[in-house]
Amino acid sequence: MPEQQPGTQASLLTEAKQEASSAQKLLGLDHLRAFAIMYVMIFHYQYFSHPEWIGNIAPFGWTGVDLFFVLSGFLIAGQLFATIASGKQISLVEFFIKRFFRIIPPFLLIVALYFLFPGLREWGNTSPLWRYLTFTLNFGLDLSKYGTFSHAWSLCVEEQFYLILPLVCLVFVYFKKGAKAPYVLLALFTGGFFLRLWTWDHFMVPVLSSPGFGLVWNQYIYYPTYNRLDGLLVGVSIAGLFTFYPKVKAWFNRYSIAIGLSGVLLLFATRIACTGYHNFNTAIWGFPMIALAYGLILSAVVCPNNPLFKLKSFITTQIAGLSYAMYLCHKIVIHCVQQYLEKLGMDTNGNLPMLLCFIAIILAALLMRYLVERPSLYLRNKLLEKF
Repeated sequence: MPEQQPGTQASLLTEAKQEASSAQKLLGLDHLRAFAIMYVMIFHYQYFSHPEWIGNIAPFGWTGVDLFFVLSGFLIAGQLFATIASGKQISLVEFFIKRFFRIIPPFLLIVALYFLFPGLREWGNTSPLWRYLTFTLNFGLDLSKYGTFSHAWSLCVEEQFYLILPLVCLVFVYFKKGAKAPYVLLALFTGGFFLRLWTWDHFMVPVLSSPGFGLVWNQYIYYPTYNRLDGLLVGVSIAGLFTFYPKVKAWFNRYSIAIGLSGVLLLFATRIACTGYHNFNTAIWGFPMIALAYGLILSAVVCPNNPLFKLKSFITTQIAGLSYAMYLCHKIVIHCVQQYLEKLGMDTNGNLPMLLCFIAIILAALLMRYLVERPSLYLRNKLLEKF
């Protein structure tokens, strides 16, 4: 394909067509993204008033965030690797402009709501404002003091990833050391295992019998970026394999159904091994196993031979498109809807209140799409015209 001059209308139109084509080709990712956001919301819903049956499926819902990490690693690294493979130079300005206008405006809206309207806070206090604005919330987060908008920890992990990955890619390209990248990924993956083992020995073992064990677990095991790289690394690895090793991608395509099923089986095995959530197995083995399981599933659904590759679903496509806004606002919405229903005298532990909460989340996400996300993307495109 001939190169377009960056900053021209033709370039932006071509990019838009490419993005649309890519989205059409990767319909399977919409199904995964929709599953991830629904699973995360069900996981968090168990901490509000909820039907009894939620307790049977919600406990493993925390892994929905890990699926988001795998998706982010695959998609963001895939874009960067495609640029490198085509012989073009990575534009940091373009990359960060795209990330900023996609992520920051909706995020700032939710932060503003929490700080301007304290009644919206679901669980206690917010962390200091600077922790949100610098995306450092996930380091040292104590839920006993700062329970509100705690799910922003995963956004911090992803923003730190977005900051570092393109810089690392530029370094490898500059020094022409791309062949060494797999060793770096393997070293990071292995290093995470030993770092979590060290963290367990130094922070978890002393409080094994403490009633605050779960809080310490979240603070030192679950939230810090250096303990949660597994999903991102798996996503990056798949993107690298599929971009630079066509024969590997062809092999995955040939056996995509078996690979996808093996991922599902590994996920079920991990669910059994990690029962109880706050335990040694989850900390040491659970994170990499879950990342690998979701990675196998993802690598299968992006293959043309897989049935999910071309399976169109209006529902999953819409939920996938709203997933970021839904993730940001779902706790606020659940809290407010349940408070309102309680004032009406309704028992919020039933199925109908849950359905109403989820409908309200989708409506709130739609408002965010048209009032914040769409205008932000319009401004992004206008700004990119200048580069």
